[in-house]
Amino acid sequence: MSKSINDIQRPIDQELKQFESHFREAMRSPAPLLDRITYYIVRRKGKQVRPMFVFLAAKLCGEISPKTYSAASLVELLHTATLVHDDVVDDAYERRGFFSINALWKNKVAVLVGDYLFSQGMLLALKNKAYRLLEIVSDAVKAMSEGELLQIEKARRLDIEEPIYYEIIRQKTASLIASACSAGAASVTDDEQVIETMRLFGEKIGIAFQIRDDLFDFGDEDVGKPLGIDIKEKKMTLPLIYALRQAPASKRRHIIGLIRRHSEDPAKVREVIEFVKSSGGLEYGQQAMLRYREEAFAILHSFPHSETRQSLEDLVVFVTERSR
Repeated sequence: MSKSINDIQRPIDQELKQFESHFREAMRSPAPLLDRITYYIVRRKGKQVRPMFVFLAAKLCGEISPKTYSAASLVELLHTATLVHDDVVDDAYERRGFFSINALWKNKVAVLVGDYLFSQGMLLALKNKAYRLLEIVSDAVKAMSEGELLQIEKARRLDIEEPIYYEIIRQKTASLIASACSAGAASVTDDEQVIETMRLFGEKIGIAFQIRDDLFDFGDEDVGKPLGIDIKEKKMTLPLIYALRQAPASKRRHIIGLIRRHSEDPAKVREVIEFVKSSGGLEYGQQAMLRYREEAFAILHSFPHSETRQSLEDLVVFVTERSR
């Protein structure tokens, strides 16, 4: 059973409170429209999981410093920028129960707001001469773009095998959590081996997190994500890839045909979901998610036991057992 987010953040409670004003300041703009939009973004922010990874990773590896606040703000600014741009790309009008920026202010404004957040993040790092942090987070943004483009290319052909799937989610999702953990470490130590260890820890969590998200697509619980949305978007996720690999050639052709030509038909989407469920795809995905989580724990346990390490472990459980 995962602990509540309030319990998990106890070792960094004060730092997170301070971070909120730090982040608000980083978002501020003299342009009235921009200031209104950034105020809206700050007000609807989620659980701040990525800043938590930054601060806990920093505390695990040393003493939290002013650079740690810059690292957390940088990760959160660039993460927010990618979400704003994603909503434009996906024609999404809602995020976390709120209207998206493009729903309220249209695509042109949303793209410019995303650009503003990117540049604010880079300027923040440069002003603080935090070049290593900027390198870490810029690498993540580059990987996220490459992963998204690789997924778009493969969705057209529906020919994703497991190694390609893992490459896509490593770039698209895991790279940002990896950058949060490695930037946290880099804010308190110059030891590149420690920074790389924390990057790898974050990458394992990010992969487990994405597999968990993929499993939601086939579940019956209300998770804030419409059932079958990945199928409608022609995304080849791990449970589906496994189910297709187990199926006879004729069944495989039939299911791929449904995804290619009938992904907007609820009855056909339901058929694909039932096919994946009956083929053991969900169990296979669950096992893979738990494997990556255990690999993350093994890395974490190379550090001495502490309240901070326990909180990081609880945070990993929280993001991989969440129901939304």
